[in-house]
Amino acid sequence: MLVGSCMAPEIGTQKNTSANQSKTDVGLKKANTGEIGIENKQGKLRLRLPRLIVDGSLRYIYTGLADTPENRKKAQIVAWQLEEDIRTGQLDPTLESYKQQFRPKITVVKKVDLLELWASYCEYKRPQLAPTTYQRDYIRKYAHHIRQLPTKDPRDAVAIRDYLLQTLSADTAKRVLTHLAACCNWAVDSGLLEKNPFVGMAGKIRQPTINTTIDPFTTAERDAIIQAFADKRPHYTAFVQFLFLTGCRTGEAIALQWKHISLDCSQITFCESYDSRLNIRKSTKTGKSRKFPCNQVLRELLISIRPASPSPDSLVFPSPNGLPIDNGKFTNQVWRGCRSGRKVYKGILATLVDEGKVQRYRCPYNTRHTFISHCVEAGVPIPQIARWVGNSPEILMRHYAGVVSSLEVPVM
Repeated sequence: MLVGSCMAPEIGTQKNTSANQSKTDVGLKKANTGEIGIENKQGKLRLRLPRLIVDGSLRYIYTGLADTPENRKKAQIVAWQLEEDIRTGQLDPTLESYKQQFRPKITVVKKVDLLELWASYCEYKRPQLAPTTYQRDYIRKYAHHIRQLPTKDPRDAVAIRDYLLQTLSADTAKRVLTHLAACCNWAVDSGLLEKNPFVGMAGKIRQPTINTTIDPFTTAERDAIIQAFADKRPHYTAFVQFLFLTGCRTGEAIALQWKHISLDCSQITFCESYDSRLNIRKSTKTGKSRKFPCNQVLRELLISIRPASPSPDSLVFPSPNGLPIDNGKFTNQVWRGCRSGRKVYKGILATLVDEGKVQRYRCPYNTRHTFISHCVEAGVPIPQIARWVGNSPEILMRHYAGVVSSLEVPVM
């Protein structure tokens, strides 16, 4: 019994010793594997490192992340990386590389020059634009506005907006900002900008109400203008009369060639326009050609100026030197009048205004307004007029009043 009594504690002691040894082995095993714990500390996640790596408060990496399932996944990924680095002996002893993964990422924005961006955008837009629009608006006008900016950094969008509003009209500033926004949209899509700082700026600009009332010439004024050209500038008489009789755009009349007019002069095809500033031919403003029926007055005018055997490509209304009429020079020197150096050009319209035969000055484009207005007064349906002049009925309805019956171009 004694022996038995004595032996029992020995056996029990042996069992306890074995159990304790087993727990110690497990603890050492966990410590040796460098297992990383993920804990919640006051609602924020932190990583707990094993004591064999560090001790005390340095055992923790504070993530700054709220304890959410998504953030626990992020923390777990870093924990696995730590465990792998401990196992392979590649642990960063400063722990900075692990802490860095929980810090907000700072985006380094590459400085972008707005003028360079615009040049690239223009190349992108070039196949989509009419040659005149590309050269006149994109390469010249808007590029000029961008060159004048005090800063070319898109991040200074607010300063750019304020500068445009201070130096340009509200309408022009709005247009420039609209194009800059389109440019930066393209840049974002192309990976050249992080975001578009001009979004919504143009839409917030209020423009003053502009009086867009159509101001046509009266019949008496029209006749006085044509007679004055016949008396003082006869070379341009047929050109001006043609503008009044067709309502075509000035560039369309300048581009007109004899191949665009039927042999009996009963129909004209308007399919091209001429840009005097760029010296190029282009399609009409709408990009569509249109047929125009000639009334008796217009037909007689064309027959009277047609050469005996005109070349199909020869101009119907050439300038005095045989070249296409320069719209700018015609307007400034012949129609309105101007001073150029020591030379003074006495314009037909300015003279007629002084003489009281024309109430006020209006530009050559008002010949178009005059034709449309007189057609409306004659009762020609708006859709028919729209087909003649190459515009939409909606535009004409917005600016002109009247309706109804004849389908022939009225004799005016």
